[in-house]
Amino acid sequence: MSESTDPASPADRIAAGYAFTGPALDLGALLWDGRCLPDRQIRVPLSMLNRHGLVAGATGTGKTKTLQLIAEQLSANGVPVFLADIKGDVSGISAPGVDNEKVRERAADVAQDWSATACPAEFYSLGGIGTGIPVRATVTAFGPVLLSKVLQLNQTQEQSLGLIFHYADSKGLELIDLKDLRAVVAFLVSDKGKAELKGIGGLSTVTAGVILRALTAFEQQGASEFFGEPEFDSSEFLRTAADGRGLVSVLELPAVQDKPQLFSTFLMWLLADLYTDLPEVGDLDRPKLVFFFDEAHLLFNGASKAFLESITQTVRLIRSKGIGVFFVTQTPKDVPADVLAQLGNRVQHALRAFTPDDAKALKATVKTFPNSPYDLEELLTGLGTGEAVITVLSENGAPTPVAATRLRAPQSLMGPVDAATLDGAVKASLLYSRYAEPIDRESAYEKISAEQAAAEAEAEAAAAAAEAEKEAKQAEKTARSAPKPDPSLAQQVVGSGMFRSLARSIGTQLGREISRSLFGTARRRK
Repeated sequence: MSESTDPASPADRIAAGYAFTGPALDLGALLWDGRCLPDRQIRVPLSMLNRHGLVAGATGTGKTKTLQLIAEQLSANGVPVFLADIKGDVSGISAPGVDNEKVRERAADVAQDWSATACPAEFYSLGGIGTGIPVRATVTAFGPVLLSKVLQLNQTQEQSLGLIFHYADSKGLELIDLKDLRAVVAFLVSDKGKAELKGIGGLSTVTAGVILRALTAFEQQGASEFFGEPEFDSSEFLRTAADGRGLVSVLELPAVQDKPQLFSTFLMWLLADLYTDLPEVGDLDRPKLVFFFDEAHLLFNGASKAFLESITQTVRLIRSKGIGVFFVTQTPKDVPADVLAQLGNRVQHALRAFTPDDAKALKATVKTFPNSPYDLEELLTGLGTGEAVITVLSENGAPTPVAATRLRAPQSLMGPVDAATLDGAVKASLLYSRYAEPIDRESAYEKISAEQAAAEAEAEAAAAAAEAEKEAKQAEKTARSAPKPDPSLAQQVVGSGMFRSLARSIGTQLGREISRSLFGTARRRK
């Protein structure tokens, strides 16, 4: 595999596949025969970044820096970017990088004109947990399929949850936060509520119990913070800065990184929300937004058929809305085949083959690449940090030749900014005042609670009327009967109106306590 001046040499044929005429992002320089060739640049057309992509590789191989490199250049080309910051080390994209010997050496290797450059950035957090502008969703907007995934419900339970949402929608019961959903579930298995679903299947007490327990566990993870209002408008991610550069939206997730199913499903909601709201635009000269979905394997683990179908459809169709999606994970096998088939741009960092499972994953990864003159099994285990095997879609939509590449160095800070700087950036944002404070308006919980309170009051009034009628009859009977001895002091107290009022009050309070327990507002007895 030695280099040759023959224009038909393998290195030249590979490089020719990346000689695009339109705007493109520079990824790095070709690696061939153990050498880095700075005059043979590997690039990706800007117009093809809505065709989705995959960045994969073992831990520590440079995936995060690759995201940073691509995000910087997208921003410079006026394309907004969304990044999920799982480990808290992407915030440095908002600060200029640090010039040092290692950076200069990398820049010289790949013929990069490196200069320290910060990107315009906004920082977000899920529901205000951690540092960032709070991103919230209503339960209604989140929907039963995504919620079933995060609650780990089976197919039957997922269908029942869909029925609950359908009922709430048809009755105008807004599901804003989790206590709204809990109230509707509890109502539908109450004596009064059971009749409401007779015509459309009903809700079993057992299934309702499973859903309520799952909601309890979900709330204990802090999930109540993520649902509510003001609901975040995902179009905020489509903005550009005053100088025309695309805004980089960084979702800070370190505070919830121990809840992987939650944040991965929430990211899917953001993507689905964008898809729902945006108009069809077809193929553009540049994407409207590129969305990087880190730790993507967490999204697919334990996913139901309905959930996988939802992801596949969203990824397939969102391209026509001008949105590009990059999944970031360890191996391509983490992504379902139907989704993987739609990822036209591939950056594969090094893989390890320490165990039989690793070796199997390596062979599976090699099969996902086009034929190439490289020995990919050997190459993928020998790549250094910041090196990758790349194939992208050319300007005419055809796959480019497989190219081993030494990647460029990001020009922004390769690491997190300090906590004070991050906090200052969040509070200086114009969006902070719009989304920071939660709002709790009347919704399903309040409406059902009010109806329950009215029913209690009506029952209490009927009981009082019956008691008054009974007292009147007793008084009439007493008046007709012979005089009786004076009642004892205890009898006087028990028979007094004050005592009866107190007794009714105690009974009502007990009833309300059960009601509150039923609708999730009081402690549940073990």
